[in-house]
Amino acid sequence: MIPQEILLSFQAEIKSFRKDEKIFSENDTARNYYQVISGAVKMSNFNDDGKEFIQGIFYKQQSFGEPPLFIDVKYPASAITLSDSEIIVLPKEQLLVLLQQHPKVHLTITQNLAQRLYYKAIIASEISGQEPMHRILRFLDYLKNDVHKLSGNFTFKVPYTRQQIADILGLRVETVIRSIKSLEKKGEVKILSRKVFR
Repeated sequence: MIPQEILLSFQAEIKSFRKDEKIFSENDTARNYYQVISGAVKMSNFNDDGKEFIQGIFYKQQSFGEPPLFIDVKYPASAITLSDSEIIVLPKEQLLVLLQQHPKVHLTITQNLAQRLYYKAIIASEISGQEPMHRILRFLDYLKNDVHKLSGNFTFKVPYTRQQIADILGLRVETVIRSIKSLEKKGEVKILSRKVFR
C-alpha cells in the first residue's frame, strides 16, 4: 500500500504482535494507521448470540481500520492477529500530513477504500438470499478476479479456512465444508492437501 520508506520518514513505528493479540477493540477511538508487514490480521465483531462476523482479513502490504480515521468515529470492529505479525503503526496526525504531501498515495488509499466498499456490497447482496454454494463461489471469484487479479483454472489458492469463510458469509462451517465438497465434484474448485483452489 504505502511504501514502507515513506511511512518511516513520517515517524511510523514497526511493532510486533503475537498470534491472537488484540491491536484495537470495537468502539475504541481511531488514533493510528496500520499496515501489515508480515502475518495476518482479522477485523471482526460478534452479534448478540455470540456469533463472530469477520469484516475482513488483511495480509502483507494491506492496511486496515482506516475509515474511522477520516470521519472521526469509533472502530466498528476489533482487530486481532491470526499469526505472529509485524505491523507499521503511524499516528493519525502524521498520516494526514503524509497524504497532503503525497497525492499519489492519497489516491491509492481512496482506491483501496473504494475496493472495500465494492466488496462489502458484493457480500451483502450474496448473504441476503443466495444458496450457500453460490455465495461461496461468488466470494472466491471476487477474491481471485478483483483482489488478486488472477486468471486460469485453479490458479487461486484460497487463503481462508472453512471457518473463516463461514464467518465472513454468515454460514455454518458444516455448510461451507459440504458446499466446497459439492463444488469440487462439479469441477468448480480443486482441493489439494486440504487447501481450496479456484
